[in-house]
Amino acid sequence: MVVDQLSETGLDRLFHAFADATRRDIVTRVTAGEASVSRLAEHYAMSFAAVQKHVAVLERASLVTKEKRGREQIVRAHHGGLERARRLLDEYEAIWRQRAGRIAEILAEE
Repeated sequence: MVVDQLSETGLDRLFHAFADATRRDIVTRVTAGEASVSRLAEHYAMSFAAVQKHVAVLERASLVTKEKRGREQIVRAHHGGLERARRLLDEYEAIWRQRAGRIAEILAEE
């Protein structure tokens, strides 16, 4: 199970990263293609430094990688991190479907 593979800190970082709309939007944008932090900052009504902090949170959650290229910092989606997040949510969905199925069985027995 993915849940077993992630430490509590890893899970906290993953859900903390996805808890913010700006960070989710950054992930969406870099999933479509790499972008510099400067280019990403053009899309938000916040400072460049604030966007950098959002990118740092995503990096710590292993959802993006950042590479210095010349004077720019290039951000890419980290597909391994996204795949891990997808598998984790799939596992939670399976748990809830199993529980809902069990509740339906109990109700049918009554």
